[in-house]
Amino acid sequence: MALTVEEIYQNQIEVMRSKFIAYLFPLNLEEDFKPLLANLAKEHKKARHIVYAYRVNTKSKSTDDGEPRGTAGRPLLELLYKRDIENVALCVVRYFGGSKLGASRLLRTYLRAGISVIDISELVEIER
Repeated sequence: MALTVEEIYQNQIEVMRSKFIAYLFPLNLEEDFKPLLANLAKEHKKARHIVYAYRVNTKSKSTDDGEPRGTAGRPLLELLYKRDIENVALCVVRYFGGSKLGASRLLRTYLRAGISVIDISELVEIER
């Protein structure tokens, strides 16, 4: 039973003065993602990173956006698969707080941000 969202959800966590703002967007077409990401970048001009993962129909993609490889986008994508959430984009905006977190803490923090927004979202079954 695949799940999705019908509206945008947002949640924020803070770790060592870095702010991580997680968004879960409904996404029905892959080509709708690029303008969505552009709007997010415009809204968060001073952010250091905007990492993401999306699943749309049979396609998926993720990026670490300059974070150490494998610490951000891929874990978020795996989270979407694990929770069976489709037709969504999961984006996390990071405002750097001045302290490096290290790869392990960074990975845990991005996952925590992703989980935090999923947990407050109203997930609905996808009708097939």
